[in-house]
Amino acid sequence: MSDVQKVQVGEVQLAYRVWGEEGAPPAVLLHCLGEDGEDWRGVVGRIAGTHRVFALDQRGHGHSDWPGEYGFAQWRDDVLGFLQALGLERVTLIGHSLGALAALLVAAERPDRVDRLILEEVPPPLPADPPQEVPEQPAGPQPFDRQAKAAVVAERNAPDPAWWDAPAKVTAPTLIIGGGESSHIPQHHLAGLAERIPDARLVTVEGAGHLVHEGHPGEFLAAVNSFLAPRP
Repeated sequence: MSDVQKVQVGEVQLAYRVWGEEGAPPAVLLHCLGEDGEDWRGVVGRIAGTHRVFALDQRGHGHSDWPGEYGFAQWRDDVLGFLQALGLERVTLIGHSLGALAALLVAAERPDRVDRLILEEVPPPLPADPPQEVPEQPAGPQPFDRQAKAAVVAERNAPDPAWWDAPAKVTAPTLIIGGGESSHIPQHHLAGLAERIPDARLVTVEGAGHLVHEGHPGEFLAAVNSFLAPRP
C-alpha cells in the first residue's frame, strides 16, 4: 500500500494514502466505522488507473488523531478541511457506511466541491429501527476509538433532522450501491434515497451484504467504472 502521509486540518491531524498519477482527476475515499484507508486495498488499484486517489483515515481511526469527540458534522467538516488543505477543488467522493453518510453531507453542504458521488451502503437519514446499542468494549488494543462508535449509535438513533433535507441539495451525479437483502441496511431506504437525490442511480449487488467492495470487488468496480466513465 501507499505510504501514510499526514496533514493538519483544524484541531486534528488526518492521515491519508495516495495512489495514481499526479494531474489525474482526484477521488477521495472514506471508510466505514472501525476501518481506515487500508480498507480499500482490494479496489484502489483499479480506481487509481483513472484517478489520483486519496484514502483518508477519518478522525478516531487508524493513523489520524483520536480526539475523543466525534459526530457526522465533524467527519463532514474534516473532509472539507482536507480538500482545502490539499488544494483539491472538485473531487469524486466515494464513501462506505459511516464514510458514505459523511460524503452525502459533504455533497449537500458544498455541492461545488463534489463532481461525482458514490455511496456504498449508506445509512438512511432516519432513526434506526430498532434503536442501536453500544457494544461492550473488547479486550486489548483497538484499531479505532470506541467513542466514535458511541457517537455513531447516538446519531443513528436520533439523527439531525437536517439530514433529511441533505439529499435534495446534492447536485453531483450520484451512484448508490446496495448489498441486497443480506445487508443490515434496509434496501428500500437506499431506493428512497436515490429518489430524493436529483441525479442518482441505484445498483444492487445481491448477496454482497454490507461489505460490497470487500466481498464482491469485481461487481463493485464494474458499477463504479461504468458510473465514472465519461458521459456522452
